[in-house]
Amino acid sequence: MKFKWMNTALLTVTLVFLLTNNCFSHYGMVIPSDNMIMQADKREIQLALSFSHPFEGIGMELVAPRAFYVIKDGKKQDLTGNLSPVIVMDKPGWKLDYPVKRPGAYAFVMEPEAYWEPAEDCYIIHTTKTIVAAFGDDADWDAELGLKTEIIPLSKPFGLYAGNLFQGIVKLDGKPVPYAEVEIEFYNEHKTAVAPTEYMVTQTVKADQNGVFSYCAPVSGWWGFAALNTSDKKMMHNGEKKDIELGAVLWVKFETWQEK
Repeated sequence: MKFKWMNTALLTVTLVFLLTNNCFSHYGMVIPSDNMIMQADKREIQLALSFSHPFEGIGMELVAPRAFYVIKDGKKQDLTGNLSPVIVMDKPGWKLDYPVKRPGAYAFVMEPEAYWEPAEDCYIIHTTKTIVAAFGDDADWDAELGLKTEIIPLSKPFGLYAGNLFQGIVKLDGKPVPYAEVEIEFYNEHKTAVAPTEYMVTQTVKADQNGVFSYCAPVSGWWGFAALNTSDKKMMHNGEKKDIELGAVLWVKFETWQEK
């Protein structure tokens, strides 16, 4: 009887652990120190690259990205060789100091190496994008970058107040994805936010028939939008072909309403 009770307790703990961890969503993260650079601001920003469960503040190791670059005015600048190691959420990540010299919108993109997720029995590749506007110019803030999968913002991905409606369109191979599922999570950087239940850690919306989704962020801060699709290709793991989860991730910052 004693052993039966112990086995039941062990099974319960194991199930709770698995269920709890499956509630967490993985996010590639590219977070700049400033996403709206004005004339009086510093002409250099710091970018932190990581892989994590942002609401829970649980970091994961981010191996050196396959590629990291910035696109401005349709021109691509490779920044991969400029990255240096840093610790983000107690795990290895990467950082970069980037000088901002000209007005306009800068799209920073991280293409990571594939990550094997045993709990989901698949590989994960989250192509992550963040857009920074500088010196009063924001031309091309909605530019399509030609990524394998990406979220094209339909609302400016900066200059938003908490409570504003944000919209984007999910694309895969350049085509809208009807009824795409988009997971949304708050970067709980200071660990002050508390979710009432585990259902509230990651919120989910579905795009419409044209691949367009909408969301109103309830509080200021960084919010990650991850549109998930399955690749038409496979990768080998221990001699077996496995699915690849393709994530189009876009980070958007919402600001606090201020009055005099």
